[in-house]
Amino acid sequence: MKHVALSIAAALLASAPALAQPAAPPAPQFVRGVITAVTPTSLNLTSREGKKLTVGLTKDWTVQITKSVTAAQIVPGSFIGTAEMPQKDGTGRSLEVHVFPPGVKMGEGHYGWDLKKGSMMTNGTVGKVVASKSGSAFDVSYSTGVRKIVVPAKTPIVQIVPGARTLVQPGSKVFMAAIQTPNGLITNSVAIGENGKAPPM
Repeated sequence: MKHVALSIAAALLASAPALAQPAAPPAPQFVRGVITAVTPTSLNLTSREGKKLTVGLTKDWTVQITKSVTAAQIVPGSFIGTAEMPQKDGTGRSLEVHVFPPGVKMGEGHYGWDLKKGSMMTNGTVGKVVASKSGSAFDVSYSTGVRKIVVPAKTPIVQIVPGARTLVQPGSKVFMAAIQTPNGLITNSVAIGENGKAPPM
């Protein structure tokens, strides 16, 4: 689990706040798309923008599965991440929620994201949860503040769990955080959706 946690942190979320730090290592490029070919050292894919890409794999690359769960999995004390759209009333309207494994707290904060134009990512610990027929709402606390998140009823909610490399095949819908190197893009972690679904983040 420690290795999985580190992979999630490095490849999915934890590096995102570094986008605002000029002295930090190269910022990750978030890649979403469909795998077209798999080799022992790289993945070929078509991005959601229609570009043909090759992403190299580190020797220790891991796989995370985004497994669909219900809103009942989000309880006070849960550590979650949510891509959200800021609203005029100061709340965030969730586009997706991903629930981290127990004991894993990574990428904490509120920062820019690229799921949609103007979207943000908020990672933190859930406080009060209010459920209704139209969805749910909860407070998310992080080191510099608290944010109220509204989650409409049909919002994708997933749990991040470890998976096997063999699950990454042509046709798999994936999400990766890749680093640009002199030899091209490279990643140490690949997220795939359960049952052919695309990872929502």
